[in-house]
Amino acid sequence: MLVGLSTASVYPQNAEAAFRYAAELGYDGIELMVWAEPASQSIATVQAYAHKYGVPVLAVHAPCLLISQRVWGADPAAKLVRSVHTAEALGADTVVVHPPFRWQRRYAENFADQVGELEEASPVRVAVENMFPMRADTLFRRGADVKRLEKRGGPGLAVTAFSPSFDPTDTGFRHYTLDLSHTATAGADPLALAARMGNGLAHLHLADGRGAAHDEHLIPGEGAQPCAEVCAMLVRTGFTGHAVAEINTQNARTATERVAMLRRTLEFARTHLGGSADTPPTEAPEHSHAGRD
Repeated sequence: MLVGLSTASVYPQNAEAAFRYAAELGYDGIELMVWAEPASQSIATVQAYAHKYGVPVLAVHAPCLLISQRVWGADPAAKLVRSVHTAEALGADTVVVHPPFRWQRRYAENFADQVGELEEASPVRVAVENMFPMRADTLFRRGADVKRLEKRGGPGLAVTAFSPSFDPTDTGFRHYTLDLSHTATAGADPLALAARMGNGLAHLHLADGRGAAHDEHLIPGEGAQPCAEVCAMLVRTGFTGHAVAEINTQNARTATERVAMLRRTLEFARTHLGGSADTPPTEAPEHSHAGRD
């Protein structure tokens, strides 16, 4: 089972830094988060990083975050198509995508059909990710149109920003991404969710959470999620997808601290997914910085 590193895990450092960390720590590959950083949007640049550091791209995360709504244009359906084409060009076998936002009505109406059609036409799996309810005031601060929601329940109302639900198994897809930080925020049982995903579970975002109202992405084993049990379940059921570290290292004060966080995550994955817990020693990579939205 390959263990990858999401480029989001090194933010605010850039995509190249993620490739460098992955190579030096012994990760098996990269999940490319496509967002405002120009390098993340360039196939040629990412191919150059993969060649330079000898680290393949395992998956591409479509630009569907609130902060990346304008990356690759304003049409979310077109961005999903481009994400699949990017994955093909990079040799990745998975695209991670969130369910549509409720205000993306046309996209939401056709989303399930589009995902099915893309998978019929491409070897790339489109793995729809579980999300979580969000407070209306949080959505408002992030630029979402939630005036109707506020009128109905006030700014503290917890709502699903996703259509028809933050749980993709409510719709049903061929492939899914299970995110263990999102289950914490949603108050969901990840083992039960994994069971509902069944053989469609194709991708794991390995992280943790304590159940805060916001998405935490803690190091696995440092929150309240049954991360070890989920890993054991994957081993027991013969999971053939990728496990990708998607943790938040923004609070790391130095590159050395960030390295330690990424190493602990990799060690957890190797221990609980059946591989060696040993990772090569490394010096902290030099700082590099990503652009912000």
